[in-house]
Amino acid sequence: MTFNFYLLIPAAQWFFLLYFVLVNLGYLALNAIALLSIYRYMQREVIQGIEKRSSLLEPPVSLLVPAYNEETTIVASIRSLLQINYPEYEIIIINDGSKDRTLEMLKKEFSLAPVPETVRKRIPSRAVRGMYISKAYPAIRLIDKENGGKADALNAGINASHYPIFCSVDADSILQRDSLSKVVQPFLEDPYVIASGGSVRAVNGCVVSGGYLLESGLPKNPIALFQIIEYLRAYLIGRLGWSQLNALMIISGAFGLYRKDAVIEAGGYNPETVGEDMELVVRLHRLMRNKKKRYSITFIPDPICWTEVPENPATLRNQRIRWQRGLAESLFLNRELLFSRNGGVAGWVAFPFMVVFELLGSVVEITGYLFTFIGFYLGVISAAAFFSFLFIAIGFGILLSVNSLLVEEMSFKMYKKPSSLLLLFFFSVAENFGYRQINSWWRVLGLWQFLRGKRGSWGEMKRKGWQI
Repeated sequence: MTFNFYLLIPAAQWFFLLYFVLVNLGYLALNAIALLSIYRYMQREVIQGIEKRSSLLEPPVSLLVPAYNEETTIVASIRSLLQINYPEYEIIIINDGSKDRTLEMLKKEFSLAPVPETVRKRIPSRAVRGMYISKAYPAIRLIDKENGGKADALNAGINASHYPIFCSVDADSILQRDSLSKVVQPFLEDPYVIASGGSVRAVNGCVVSGGYLLESGLPKNPIALFQIIEYLRAYLIGRLGWSQLNALMIISGAFGLYRKDAVIEAGGYNPETVGEDMELVVRLHRLMRNKKKRYSITFIPDPICWTEVPENPATLRNQRIRWQRGLAESLFLNRELLFSRNGGVAGWVAFPFMVVFELLGSVVEITGYLFTFIGFYLGVISAAAFFSFLFIAIGFGILLSVNSLLVEEMSFKMYKKPSSLLLLFFFSVAENFGYRQINSWWRVLGLWQFLRGKRGSWGEMKRKGWQI
């Protein structure tokens, strides 16, 4: 047995080295695609400009805002939506059985009055207790319903919406005034677009007043600073890269635009998963591919949605466990897309990438670290193999994070102070020494919950809020 164990060590070393090489090469490939896309996007912005491309031809949009115990941020969020520069839209707030003062604050702030309204229930949802309309702002309506979760709340909002395109917006988010005009552009340029997502940034540390972002800034909290780097890497590399291949597997629930008829045909959001945003997008890929329909799911890289991120370890831990469980649920429920005959890039490249590197990557990473460090300590792994592993696992991670920051500085320049850029550079490097590994462990826990069949929940998000 001892001989067999030591015989397996070289094979295990090569496995972990090869795995980390492949995953980082995959991200570098996405990075190259994203860089080219950013260049083209910025060139088009310079030549055309969003003001010139905007017209009265923009389709009307229903903004759906699910809210559960959001008394800290809900009023500021709705006020930010009222300031959007867009020809025609409605705001539908869905109070999902909140136990705090969310409903009372909305009634008072926006002069909501109960109205009788018949809704065609095209997607199942929990019972609606009442409908309200704002006497001060006719575009605002509110649905008060029994608690059923975010997906169920969105389904109720879709049923009550009047317009052919709807936009899901988190109740803790702030939109820029041109956000909707930008994210709707793909629908104007391509009639086959069924979904479009935008970038999300951390509002922590920013100056917000009256529901409007006055100045972008950095938080003092180190946990929030790490997440700024994560968001840059996820949106400016990952999602932008997959979008160019029409293989984007997730549109953030914080800000996503959808063609309503396509979502209704797909059955709406799935209330049985905690990753309802990703599950819907993967299901749309699967159904459209199965029906051999031409479609496009795209992404806009502008920083157009600002959301509050967790600033304490417990909340961040719960969020990451939930995200990983949602990823597992989304892939499992739509496993027919994997290597399907008509799967295209989504089924033959993006889906297996998500399974091997996103879903199982945390398990391999944690196992690789344990194997390498223990093996080096016991003297069964050479110093050359040990440092080669660290260079690939950590060095490439630093490269990707720093490159994301570089892309941000070359394109949108949201953080203009040299001191801010220096601080972000430091955290781009530092996140690879502990923070990323802890996140990987939380992802392992999320996968374990899924495998055990433990039902996930959203849990409580402790919010600081912002100035109204």
